[in-house]
Amino acid sequence: MLLAIDVGNSNTVLGIFRGSELVCQWRISTSREKTADEYSVLLRQLFHSASIEFSQIQKVVISSVVPPLNERLAAMCKSHYACAAIFVEPAQQELLPVRYQPISDVGADRVVTAIAALESFAPPLIVVDFGTAITFDAVAGDGSYLGGVIAPGLGISAEALFQRASRLPRIEIRKPDRVIGSSTIGSMQSGLFYGYVGLVEGILERMLAELEAASIIATGGLAQLIASEIPKISYVDENLMLHGLRIYAERI
Repeated sequence: MLLAIDVGNSNTVLGIFRGSELVCQWRISTSREKTADEYSVLLRQLFHSASIEFSQIQKVVISSVVPPLNERLAAMCKSHYACAAIFVEPAQQELLPVRYQPISDVGADRVVTAIAALESFAPPLIVVDFGTAITFDAVAGDGSYLGGVIAPGLGISAEALFQRASRLPRIEIRKPDRVIGSSTIGSMQSGLFYGYVGLVEGILERMLAELEAASIIATGGLAQLIASEIPKISYVDENLMLHGLRIYAERI
């Protein structure tokens, strides 16, 4: 079995594969304070809930945008698995040609999602990842990674409204019943939801002017919520990152 770990700024997603089948997955909060032992205990609990033993894991692959955790995760793998963790290194991998400069600045998550998208779709491609940040990644017709756009995510904007405006509450991010809100919460939900629909549509329109006839794939925790309002998005796969990690591990 393969254990795939995507360490994001807000959440860490874990998936276990048997061959190409994703047999189980979990989403946990990313904690920069947890030790290697604490992560081991947490994973043991998750594994137990799925009737999986540590000894069944034959390979571990990790994509991380939180460097302080890398050493601890590597130590956890060394202690509990019969293999060293494979970390995605954009500047060192040869699976995806990268034109971004410098290559070391590209997030490992962005490279992995592009690799996964290329497995199912012919380029050119645009991958929109709704995470802590909303990233738009462009893959050229020759299959090379060009770069893209990074914008603040919905969670960041919602939290900023709560933190910086004393009379505005913390709200759930959801699609409101109507655009014109009849309450403070409804107005905020409308602004966040339709504001980000407009942001995504506007950026995609401008990217398509530079990358004609591209297929657009959405992924990430809020992909289903926002993509349902954007006809240009042709496919949604919330597990694109995990499948990208699987493909990466298979081909390295």
